[in-house]
Amino acid sequence: MTDQPLTPRAAAREADGDLAERAERARKWASTMAGHTADHGVRLAHADSWAGSGTAAIFPRAERELREAEHLAVLATRAHGPGDRLVDEEPDQWRTCFERDRDRILHASAFRRLAGKTQVFVFPDDHQRTRLTHALEVAQVATSVAQVLGLNVPLTDAIALGHDCGHGPGGHASEDALSPYLDGGFDHAVWGADVTLRSLNLCIETIDGIRNHSWSRPAPMTPEGEVVSWADRIAYVCHDFEDAVAAGIVSLDMLPALVRDRCGLMRREQLSAFIGAMIEASAMSGRIGMTARFAEALATFRQFNYEHVYLRPASVTQGQAVISMLRALVEHYADRPNSLPDVEGVDAGSAEALHAAVAYVGGMTDRFACRQAVTLLGWSVDKLPQGIGTTP
Repeated sequence: MTDQPLTPRAAAREADGDLAERAERARKWASTMAGHTADHGVRLAHADSWAGSGTAAIFPRAERELREAEHLAVLATRAHGPGDRLVDEEPDQWRTCFERDRDRILHASAFRRLAGKTQVFVFPDDHQRTRLTHALEVAQVATSVAQVLGLNVPLTDAIALGHDCGHGPGGHASEDALSPYLDGGFDHAVWGADVTLRSLNLCIETIDGIRNHSWSRPAPMTPEGEVVSWADRIAYVCHDFEDAVAAGIVSLDMLPALVRDRCGLMRREQLSAFIGAMIEASAMSGRIGMTARFAEALATFRQFNYEHVYLRPASVTQGQAVISMLRALVEHYADRPNSLPDVEGVDAGSAEALHAAVAYVGGMTDRFACRQAVTLLGWSVDKLPQGIGTTP
């Protein structure tokens, strides 16, 4: 028996019922606005709330810094008052300097825009990683290690969350696209630390960890930064393979036997193996690193991803599409700098105009860059990148 379409009168009655249900739901939600009164003039969230810390004691920042100094590992980074910042600030009453850094990054627009930026796939679908979810996974791996090693977890978290904020749209192809316009080229790590996040006035330890998280850069100045360097590689090697399997680019049985035998086939097994190997390395040597057996597996795993995912012909082709699009946008804005937000009185074609254009285009999400290419440059949709992997 098939459903019959509703008559106009029945449809109207159903709509009235839906409206009444929504109104009642809204009334119940609004009734919770003020919370619930308790002793001492305190408001509670729930009518039956019971929870508390069990004591009226509180632990201000300065007191927690003393505890930290006592309990962290010998070479762990200690928080100190307002922190060592480019611009001096007053210390926060409750949060350590590195907790403030983490919070500033978490609330920054550059961090939010990572949700729209390529990890491996341009225009990722609902289940594929973005730069934002990658940063969160790096933070999980890094803080898991830092906690066990007695390092400063808020600093580790801040570096991990901020490490990719300098990435442009379209993955690492954006570095190739934007490099010709800057002396020394465009390095997402350096750009993120020195340009994208500069306005946050972060501590030098946080900025250093972000600037030097890539293995091609000098070693970070803190053990927390070193942990993030490893966590970044561990996270993307494992989750990029998982995404590539889900997309049908590779299969589980293609994974090299060395990796399968030592780390397993599934991401949870691989992460556990690599995290454990970092902790074991520190227990043996007191250094931030990984035991040789698993470091070899990680290197083999990464090489496999490069050969079969990042540098496959379709990925290279789409990377070229990203490069062409971003360079065209930079040149468009460099010739029209006053069309950029918050840019006035800059001469077209000047070095200042070019830098402002790179900053604006580098901050774009994938979709916004593509919309601008269509709207401003007249590109046809079939000329745009089409969601194929690009190098990480």
